[in-house]
Amino acid sequence: MNLLEDLQWRGIIYQQTDEVGTKEILEKEKISLYCGIDPTADSMHIGHLLPFLTLRRFQQAGHRPIVLVGGATGLIGDPSGKSEERNLQTLEAVQHNVDSIKVQLQNIFDFSGENGAIMVNNYDWAGSMDIVTFLRDFGKHVGVNYMLAKDTISSRLDTGISFTEFTYTILQAMDFVHLFEKHNCRMQIGGSDQWGNITTGLELIRKMMPEGSKAFGVTIPLVTKADGTKFGKTESGAIWLDAEKTSPYEFYQFWINTADADVIKYLKFFTFLSKEEIEALEVAVQEEPHLRKAQKALAEEMTRLIHGQESLDQAIKISAALFSGDVKNLTGTEIQQGFKDVPSFELSTGEEMNIVDLLVTAKISPSKRQAREDVSNGAISVNGEKVTELEYVVGEQDRIDGKFTIVRRGKKKYFLIKY
Repeated sequence: MNLLEDLQWRGIIYQQTDEVGTKEILEKEKISLYCGIDPTADSMHIGHLLPFLTLRRFQQAGHRPIVLVGGATGLIGDPSGKSEERNLQTLEAVQHNVDSIKVQLQNIFDFSGENGAIMVNNYDWAGSMDIVTFLRDFGKHVGVNYMLAKDTISSRLDTGISFTEFTYTILQAMDFVHLFEKHNCRMQIGGSDQWGNITTGLELIRKMMPEGSKAFGVTIPLVTKADGTKFGKTESGAIWLDAEKTSPYEFYQFWINTADADVIKYLKFFTFLSKEEIEALEVAVQEEPHLRKAQKALAEEMTRLIHGQESLDQAIKISAALFSGDVKNLTGTEIQQGFKDVPSFELSTGEEMNIVDLLVTAKISPSKRQAREDVSNGAISVNGEKVTELEYVVGEQDRIDGKFTIVRRGKKKYFLIKY
């Protein structure tokens, strides 16, 4: 399969501004193309990934990716998908977000070689532009009726839209013109909500660049879950690429808990496994769903891509320890990741406590009578080892890295004692 055939098989292409022209140019030459992100936070989340992973597929096929971080557009705010005005961020906050996101994007793309990725910030050309230049050189070419017909703008007319957000689509169109002129960028790709912004860019190129200049736009479908719930969201919030916001273990767990109904679609969208590999995993989902081979492959591929092999190995180790109950070999760092959301209780550094008293004080067992029963019946483990003696004292010998003791009641209920 060629690149476009592979993208079609994966279900990644949603809309194209010129399907025939796109096919022709990709067959004839290697092009530069771009995808952008506005730095609305200091980390990307997995909802941002698909367009950039698609851009990486183009790079693997020999094309040059241009990765744009919107230092200027991030100061304005894209009205796409919003029912009200965004709160404007300070220049300092946006710059901090730009710097953080650049690091994450550098992990996705190859910046070396003939088709090494280029990273740009639209503040570099839009930040110093005066209002007269903006209005004369760009605003003159975009009709108000044309802009009012855009879904992102027309949907906001009833609730209200400021002139600031009204002009956003022109600012993003300026990016396409700039990259076309300076880097011979011939294509923009983005999520389906970016269709209006992409076509505005093409309109500016048509009017401002030499006659016959050709550029193209491709959009990618919104990622959805089979049960109708929002992709990339959990009870604890978004799944971030920043390891401080979402640990590699949590990241791994998100993907490994993918439903059978979604896992093959996500393998096609997000991984670089071949058609043959994914089809073999599809058979495994149908014939051996209990083995969860597809989910494991998805979790491993994504965690390795975003966080690296070492973090993947750590996530697998934590998962195995939690499943088996053999947690004594985990490090303090691994415990912080794997037990981030379990109930916890704090003791002072030198404090020791009888097991029954600890179970009651930390609210692991509801009463002393129940605590004694739990211990006597073998339902209590400390760091993976069963404790059956009512006189057992939890002390220095039970602290992992001097910081944590893990208590398990029954098979699945974990509690973390912190010192």
